[in-house]
Amino acid sequence: MQIYFDRIAQFQQDLDRQKRKSTTLSIIRLGIFILCILSFYVGFSKELIWGWVALLLGLMLFLVTIKIHSKLKCHLQIQSNLLEINQKEWKYLTQNEVNFPDGTEFINTSHAHSYDLDIFGPNSLYQHLNRTHTYKGSLVLFDLLVSHLSPKDIVDNQIAIEELAQNLSWRQKFEAISSYVSDEQEDYEFFSNWSQMKVQKTGMFMDIASYLLPVVLIATAFYGWIQGVSVINYLFGLFVLNLLLSFSQAKKIKREIENSDRIDEITKGYGILLEEIENQTFASSKLIHLQEKIQVENQKASSSIRQLSQLFADLNNIQNVFGAILMNGTIFYHTHRLRKFNQWKMQHASQLKNWLEVIGEFEALNSLSNFAYNNPSFVYPKLNQEFQLNFEELGHPLIPSTKRITNDISFEEKPFTILTGSNMSGKSTFSRTLGINMVLAGIGSVVCAKKANIHPLPVLVSMRQSDSLSDSESYFFAEVKRLKELMDNLSTTPSFVLLDEILRGTNSDDKQSGTMGVIRKLMSNKAIGMIATHDIEVCKMESEYPNQITNRCFEVEIINDELVFDYKLRDGICRNKSATFLMKKMQIID
Repeated sequence: MQIYFDRIAQFQQDLDRQKRKSTTLSIIRLGIFILCILSFYVGFSKELIWGWVALLLGLMLFLVTIKIHSKLKCHLQIQSNLLEINQKEWKYLTQNEVNFPDGTEFINTSHAHSYDLDIFGPNSLYQHLNRTHTYKGSLVLFDLLVSHLSPKDIVDNQIAIEELAQNLSWRQKFEAISSYVSDEQEDYEFFSNWSQMKVQKTGMFMDIASYLLPVVLIATAFYGWIQGVSVINYLFGLFVLNLLLSFSQAKKIKREIENSDRIDEITKGYGILLEEIENQTFASSKLIHLQEKIQVENQKASSSIRQLSQLFADLNNIQNVFGAILMNGTIFYHTHRLRKFNQWKMQHASQLKNWLEVIGEFEALNSLSNFAYNNPSFVYPKLNQEFQLNFEELGHPLIPSTKRITNDISFEEKPFTILTGSNMSGKSTFSRTLGINMVLAGIGSVVCAKKANIHPLPVLVSMRQSDSLSDSESYFFAEVKRLKELMDNLSTTPSFVLLDEILRGTNSDDKQSGTMGVIRKLMSNKAIGMIATHDIEVCKMESEYPNQITNRCFEVEIINDELVFDYKLRDGICRNKSATFLMKKMQIID
């Protein structure tokens, strides 16, 4: 799309401008540092009071520039992420480059449909959809693709996805920030475990000492200065006492920050994401509900979690030995930070998991919105509760539009289809086309069709099995077990069923009778769906169930001594024999 190309140019200019600002600020900070050194020299060697004043002002200004530079660094990274997002989308649409996490870790060979339909793994539906960057976001998207939503939840998702799809700038900014966070499973588990850890109180004695002793130290220094007497021994003794008492809390601090590398930066990113959600005005009930879930009394969730980020950073500073000795020997710095940390945990730890869940929900919805935006010809299916399933110009959503062949199919008059066709004619692709679009429809996404009217149903698929060497399980037995699971599910829950060349692990007669037996069982359970087969005899079941079964096929033509596939769905039974022709052409048989 041209808009991605235009945004690439825009964000490249913005990034270059921000980099120039960062360079200028670095030069200014270096200049301030040099002035501080000169001021120290003047104050110490020349004993001029203005040198010390200049040093104090310089240090304050230096700290300010550090804070500004930290914010600018974060902004630079987000700008860089925005540029990368648009570059990836441009390559995805123009070069079919699918450079996104593929969810291989979610592959489950025993799931009702995800393995057979290639929902996860290289070049999977998940990989094409996925624009999540937080661990929780990836989990929410995974959960959507393997779940079955209620009609109300589907409609709510449709409205929310449509709203977000129209707001490209906000969506991409949110994604750029989540890419800045880019947490891992161990980070998410750290928060989950940490929020459930018991609060470690500092104790009444430490509470009193941490306030009283710094006052005594300052008062002693002031007394010595006023009276002009040496109090260095008293100050040293108080400093050591403060230091020993402060470091008695080190074990508690270490327990809180253990395995917390990058946690302060990750938490800071969570805060920015929550702020984006808080400040955006939404119209759909789903998004408003998610927004309400992060509302906190008297304080925004974004402010609360940013406080946590700062507290983590402050506690981690205890590893800076020189600074820790100086700050704790004088003002019990880390003891006060630990107390504030515990107060935060008591007030907000129970809400942290809920905040991360909302962030994950927005990431998953963003992914589906991006999918809708990139495919403006796709439609949101209408829903019904009459077990009607109709698709007009249905295509596989992952096949580029220039190569995609679409077909009409309806399960309204006759709910079950027997599909025949030679090898390479498109049976398996069409079966996956049906399955993937049913999965998309069931989560509120757009589907690859001109029109769609569906009754949302769980999708049950048996298209691909494998030997299980670890369980000493044959391909055939694995398939029989899968069919048993499918039938058990179907007996309790109306479902959409897809079968492809079942019972391949047995002889032809056994396969034929077994396939017919499976179809009869499906008919007794009033199944809706399709079975693909090479066995023409199976097609005779249309006469046995004239009100339930219809025959459809993919044909192949022989033109100029070549096989020609048009991948168009036809009524009736496949008649052409492409395998015999192909083997003769390749001189395998006479």
